[in-house]
Amino acid sequence: MVWLNAIIQGILLGGLYALFAAGLSLMFGVMRFINLAHGDFIVTAAYLVVAFIAGWQIHPLISIPLVIVALAGAGYLNQRLLLNRVMGSDILPPILVTFGLSIIIQNALLEIFSANSVRLNAGWLDTASFQLIGDISIGALPLLMFLVAVAVIASLQFIFYRMPIGRLLRATSDDPEIVPLMGSNNAHIFAIATAIASIVVAIAGVFLAMKTNFDPAAGPARLLFAFEAVIIGGLGSLWGTLIGGVILGVAQAIGAQIDAGYQILAGHLVFLLLLVLRPRGLFPK
Repeated sequence: MVWLNAIIQGILLGGLYALFAAGLSLMFGVMRFINLAHGDFIVTAAYLVVAFIAGWQIHPLISIPLVIVALAGAGYLNQRLLLNRVMGSDILPPILVTFGLSIIIQNALLEIFSANSVRLNAGWLDTASFQLIGDISIGALPLLMFLVAVAVIASLQFIFYRMPIGRLLRATSDDPEIVPLMGSNNAHIFAIATAIASIVVAIAGVFLAMKTNFDPAAGPARLLFAFEAVIIGGLGSLWGTLIGGVILGVAQAIGAQIDAGYQILAGHLVFLLLLVLRPRGLFPK
């Protein structure tokens, strides 16, 4: 029962990692671009929701949509005004720019919120749980995170394959030069893709704030977990990203069950093993 419980908790944790990774996977799938500030934007969203709810006493039903809108707008403007200027055949300029953004965001958060770790009190969600069998129970918050992750992945899949904007996004991914022939332009499509990814980032940030303590330097670790989930699942595969997050979460949960110090290491070892056996991931597209 102990090992079964660890696996179940790992699966639920994988939902959070899938949320971390979905935006990264989307940006790579459309623009062939890895945002090194991705984790810092997640932490920024977490700080915003804490500031709105705990600091300014704004109701969560208002605060969470505000954070989502703020991140989506910031993502669109960041891509349109800054990142589009360095996009091209050379992948180095975007990497350098987003690395600089990462440093700027971390230092800005440090100045504004200090180095103290914070966490959002989720109320009854923190303690509510559901009994399964025997001594196995699942928390309401981890279950909610996993269900939201599935819903987000399904929504992204629907947007990509069932909506007109999805056709433009896929066309941009396949051949950017053909997009102007379809009545649009690459700069706008790239910005829309980043805005959609930023919505996912905002949702991930909200759950990060409720799940655990975080500080201004927590972004790179979130980026690492997101990157591992994307690589395990396969670049460009949204459902693969969910499976990659689940594999990473289960590996960490089993590692923690063996020894608390092995939790993070176990996830890295599984990532390394799968990278050796399947360099393109489990479900590459």
